[in-house]
Amino acid sequence: MTTNPTSAPASGPRPSGRTADALRPVSITPGFARHAEGSCLIRVGGTEVLCAASVEARVPPFLRNSGQGWVTAEYGMLPRATHTRGDREAARGKQSGRTQEIQRLIGRSLRAVVDRRALGEMTITLDCDVLNADGGTRCAAITGAWVALALAVRRLRQMNVLAADPLRGQVAAVSCGIVGGIAVLDLDYAEDSGADADGNFVLTDDGGIVEIQATAEQAPFSEAAFTSLLAYARAGTAQLFAAQRAALG
Repeated sequence: MTTNPTSAPASGPRPSGRTADALRPVSITPGFARHAEGSCLIRVGGTEVLCAASVEARVPPFLRNSGQGWVTAEYGMLPRATHTRGDREAARGKQSGRTQEIQRLIGRSLRAVVDRRALGEMTITLDCDVLNADGGTRCAAITGAWVALALAVRRLRQMNVLAADPLRGQVAAVSCGIVGGIAVLDLDYAEDSGADADGNFVLTDDGGIVEIQATAEQAPFSEAAFTSLLAYARAGTAQLFAAQRAALG
């Protein structure tokens, strides 16, 4: 059986009461971590992620003397970011596979919009720490990390460290899924935990696709259903791009 989603009614069957094409309330507070070269606190509904950019005048060994910089990310969740306490990964002595996968995704997403030659031989690390989780933490982390990165680049340019802007555009991410046979935008935890299918869409402001992670949790979904989800993702990220620009002033 292949899933073909329908459009949701005006009030929608969603736990939040949102329509199918509605994002959760989004806010981005820049400069939240006072010591970081760039930072923000991004809130997407009940999900809150602190994103901080740190600049170092060195690159990994494989990039030495290449004239190229590096952008990377680390991701983590506070023990009580979720309904029950999770162990600190530092206490366990290793990161989970999920954590490693997410931080690699964040790094790839940011590098997709960075001219690493214009950055020069320096590294910018984005630390993304989930304070409260209610679904879509990796998407919020990517969207907020771009703002923190842009603020760090702005600071470097003001200090005349960078002659040119290495940012080639914006990148943001949003989740979409099929819940109860209905395609919806920006799943919260209640929806994500019982979705028929869910996906994370990482897109650029010029219409490019960086990465799409889409999985059927129940029956396979159709190409038409995927097209509906992508359309929702484009509309959702358009709003996120506007929120990013507003945060940068």
